[in-house]
Amino acid sequence: MNASPCAGRHVLITGATGGLGQALALEYAEQGSRLTLTGRDPDRLALVADRCREKGAQAHTAVLDMRDGPAVREWIRGVDDACPVDVVIANAGVSSSLGPNDVAEAIEDVRRLFAVNALGAVETVSALAERMRKRGHGRLVLISSLGGWCGMPSSPAYSASKAAARVYGDALRAWLSPYGVRVSVVSPGFVDSPMSRRYKGDKPFSRSPGAAARSIRRGVDRGRAVIAFPGILALGITLLNLLPPRLGDAILRKFFAFSVVPDAESPRRGSA
Repeated sequence: MNASPCAGRHVLITGATGGLGQALALEYAEQGSRLTLTGRDPDRLALVADRCREKGAQAHTAVLDMRDGPAVREWIRGVDDACPVDVVIANAGVSSSLGPNDVAEAIEDVRRLFAVNALGAVETVSALAERMRKRGHGRLVLISSLGGWCGMPSSPAYSASKAAARVYGDALRAWLSPYGVRVSVVSPGFVDSPMSRRYKGDKPFSRSPGAAARSIRRGVDRGRAVIAFPGILALGITLLNLLPPRLGDAILRKFFAFSVVPDAESPRRGSA
């Protein structure tokens, strides 16, 4: 007898072509699991899917732009109609920073970061939140950042967009926990990935994508509300937020200044 197409845990991951996204896909790829992966690079997406299949997982893919909210929502609900999703990981993300000599971020970059990091995460998890509530189970995972725990003066849009995703996840958790749906907000520090390699500055306690993915899966499996690592960096930012704002701002400017090399979609790309 053939196995049911919905046998095993069904995990949906956005941003599956990035460093952490690929590692998460491979972490959840195991005999009998079902993975649904999306990203913007079709070649890398196909490669990740093939590696997951080699580990015994079913892997299905779609090339999507997270800025197209209605398309993302329609696709996710179609996936869930075909086979109910057990775990959703809103991982897609982009980054930017101030320009040289403290030139303000391009407003196009600001809009893009909010569209992907905040609204994209909201579209991803909200597409299934009510369905999971009615089913009485499920896990929603939002990938935020320790950079969203305070306002980083070198990258206002990134900090704010990741903070928005974090607070939205906190609110979903408070709403959904009585119904059996677990919500985890993940705030990693530095993860060695193509995106983080565009970051020019100190990267203390950087982790490999594989190590980060393992920490995330352990936390999600245990139903942890907050998954933040490395712990020492999370503690440092927590203490920093207790300082008077002027002192905290001065420390951030002096010790946490950085820049981000513009990516291919940034209007600053040609002038970098």
